[in-house]
Amino acid sequence: MSETHVICQEPEVDFVVLDRIIQEEYGGMREKMIMMMQAIQRYYHFLPEPALLYLGQVLGVPVIRIYEVATFYASFSLVPKGKHILHICTGTACHLKGSGGMVRHVAGKLGIEPGMTTPDMEITMETVNCLGACAVAPVVVMDETYHPKATVGLLNELIENINAE
Repeated sequence: MSETHVICQEPEVDFVVLDRIIQEEYGGMREKMIMMMQAIQRYYHFLPEPALLYLGQVLGVPVIRIYEVATFYASFSLVPKGKHILHICTGTACHLKGSGGMVRHVAGKLGIEPGMTTPDMEITMETVNCLGACAVAPVVVMDETYHPKATVGLLNELIENINAE
């Protein structure tokens, strides 16, 4: 079975934006490096290599140290993600309430597997082991907004709303 991978061009890094994040928002303080990386990821939806190299240069931190942080924390991504991030919980409670079928539905609808991004860079679908909301399973999170007791119908609505933008 062959896989199709979509190669997308990384966005150009805006050093004015990086300087605003590093200097203005966090005062260029090394101890705030993780927060800077979070802000950079919020802006680009991942951590572009040129941004990490620049961060290291400005803070005087070896780039290997920055990559150690970026690869240690699961919340950081070194690959581009979509404009919208859809998390589907596959923990025990959510799984028992049908989240596996929701993952399969979204995969079929969008033509992507978990961890992948649509070719238009609109939606990244990720599965997570637990969102800490087991009492209202199954739970999905779209762009940091929790949707308890989710259904396939809700997922269709969320996706259609994005496509209507």
